[in-house]
Amino acid sequence: MSIEVISKRINQLSESQTIQMNQKSRELQEKGVDVINLTLGEPDFNTPEHVKQAAIDAINNNLSHYPPVAGFPDLKKAIVKKLQNDNDLEYSADQIVVSAGAKHSLANTLQCIINDGDEVIIPTPYWVSYIELVKLAEGKPVLVEAGVETKFKITPDQLEEAITSKTKAIMFNSPSNPTGSIYSYDELQALADVLEKYPQVHIISDEIYEKINFIGKHVGLAEFGSLKDRTIIVNGVSKGYAMTGWRIGYIAAPLAISKAVTKLQGQYTSGVCSIAQAASIQALIGDQQCVEDMRLTFEKRRNLVLDIVKDIPGFIVDIPDGAFYIFPDISAYFGKSANGVTINSSMDMSMYLLEKAHVASVPGSAFGSDKCIRFSYAAADEKLIDGFNRVKTALAQLK
Repeated sequence: MSIEVISKRINQLSESQTIQMNQKSRELQEKGVDVINLTLGEPDFNTPEHVKQAAIDAINNNLSHYPPVAGFPDLKKAIVKKLQNDNDLEYSADQIVVSAGAKHSLANTLQCIINDGDEVIIPTPYWVSYIELVKLAEGKPVLVEAGVETKFKITPDQLEEAITSKTKAIMFNSPSNPTGSIYSYDELQALADVLEKYPQVHIISDEIYEKINFIGKHVGLAEFGSLKDRTIIVNGVSKGYAMTGWRIGYIAAPLAISKAVTKLQGQYTSGVCSIAQAASIQALIGDQQCVEDMRLTFEKRRNLVLDIVKDIPGFIVDIPDGAFYIFPDISAYFGKSANGVTINSSMDMSMYLLEKAHVASVPGSAFGSDKCIRFSYAAADEKLIDGFNRVKTALAQLK
C-alpha cells in the first residue's frame, strides 16, 4: 500500500528509539546471541502478591463490565488520599482521571490544552515521547537544554528566556527519565518564582518515578504558590509498584481540564481495564513495604553500577538521585574507532556496544542529548556486573 494513504501526522511521527533498540536486542537474542538488555524503563520485579490477589478477587467477583470513563470512584478516592498523604495536596475525586498508563494521561492532557502553534517548553534531556505527543497535538516543542555539568537540570534564567507570548505549557519530569535527576526544593522554588509571573503557562508535571527517590521526600511544582491551579500532575502505578503491564496512569488537574480529558477519553477509549483498576486500588491503599523494598534495591544497584563505571576513562557519569537509569556523557569517544567502526554519535555508540559487547542501551539522541546514552539498571546484579564489564572492555578497544 502506498505511503500516501497514511495520514501526514503519522508519517511525520518518529518511532520510539527505546522500542527500536529493544527490538534489535531481541533479534540478536533470537539468533542465540547472549545479549544483556539494558534498554527498557521497566522494573524487573513482579507485581506484589497482595496487588495480584486484588485482581484475582475482582475477576471472581465478576468486575467485568464497562467502568466509568474517568475511573472507578474507589480508585479515584485512593488517588485523592495518596495525594493528601504523600504530597500534602487537596483534590476532589472529580479532578482525577484514570487512563491507560501515564503516557495516555500525557497524550490526553496535551490534546485538551494545546492549540495549533502553541509552544510547549520541554527541558532536555526529555522522555522520548514528549516531542511526538506535542506534535500530535499540533503544538511546537521548545527545547531548553541542560547537560551533565548542571546535573541535567535547567536554570530559572533558561526557563524565563524560553517563555514567549505563545507559551502554553511546560512538560516537567522529576525524577527524570533518562537522567535520574531530581530537582531540589530550592531549585523548584526558583523555577516556581519564574512561572508565577506567567499565568498563561500550564505545568504538566510527570511524576511517574516519584516512588524511586534516593534523596528524600518527593516534591512537585504543584506544591508551590498558586501553581497548583494550573498544574496537571501525571502519575501512575507502573514504576513504583512494578505494574507496567497493568496500564494504569492518572492525572490530578484543575476541574476544567479533568472534565475535558474525561470528554476526550469518552470518545477514544472509555474507561480503562476494570481488573487493573481493582489491582491499583490495592496498590495505593495496601501495605507499602513492597515499594520501599524495591526502592532500596534500585539504590543498591545504582551504587553497584557507579562503582564499576567510575573507572571507565571518558565516561562522564552524574550520580542519579532517582529512577533507575544512568545517562553517561560518552562524547569523549567521538572520532575513535575499533574494528573498522568509528563513533560519531550516540547511535553509533549504542550500536557498537550492542554488536561488540552484546549490551543493549538507548542512544541519547532519543532523548535530545546526542552526547549521552542511557542504560537501565532495572536488572539483576549479576547481569549488571557482566554487562558493564563488557561495556568497559569494548570501550577500551576504541582508539
